[in-house]
Amino acid sequence: MKFSANLGFLWTDLPLPDAVRAAHAAGFDAVEFHWPYDTPAADLRAALEETGLPALGINTVRGEGNGLSALPDRVEEARAAIDQAITYAREIGAVAVHVMAGFSEGEAARDAFVGNLRHACDAAPDLTVLIEPLNRHDAPGYFLSTSAQARDIIATVDRPNVKLMFDCYHLQIMGGDLTRQLRDCLPVTGHIQFASVPDRGPPNGGELSYDHVFAEIARLGWEAPLGAEYKPRGDTGATLGWMDRYRRA
Repeated sequence: MKFSANLGFLWTDLPLPDAVRAAHAAGFDAVEFHWPYDTPAADLRAALEETGLPALGINTVRGEGNGLSALPDRVEEARAAIDQAITYAREIGAVAVHVMAGFSEGEAARDAFVGNLRHACDAAPDLTVLIEPLNRHDAPGYFLSTSAQARDIIATVDRPNVKLMFDCYHLQIMGGDLTRQLRDCLPVTGHIQFASVPDRGPPNGGELSYDHVFAEIARLGWEAPLGAEYKPRGDTGATLGWMDRYRRA
């Protein structure tokens, strides 16, 4: 199996270019970012080219919450954030942009989200546009919270480059039955992330068996790197024993 280091959580004590180098030294196959915008794109791209690690994606800016794209009264700001993310992604060679919905509900919010996603897809046909359900415990009030809702949004947007960010941590908390969700969602999935449940630590404890989940992902034929988006709560390098284990599996 291949793994991507999410540098929004891993090696946060280092500047992003150095975190890329640390991920490479640790044996990761790719990297991904939350909000890298304070780092000059040229510096980040240089580290990516130096290490040969692909950049899988970045998020749109959070605004005052977890995004802007499902806020009906902030469409102009949401599209500016999308355009910013597309520009930065292209500058560093990233292949995906995660469009964050924000805290909202109702039909007007859904319409705004669909419209903004179509804007993203049409503006960046060369990129994958990702949407990610967040669980209601960590992000109460976030517009998108289940894989079923995400699949409905993807069908409505009706663009080939809009895909689901399947985060095992969030979706286990929201719906459980994770391997069935994986099978149902695979046709519209653009990236898979993981962390233990419920503490969002490394994938070697908690209530979710990643022995089972990773075996199912492999059985389904998924070959892209899986995103390690967990909170190490200490030195990142000291938490990486799981990676050798699953590479050997």
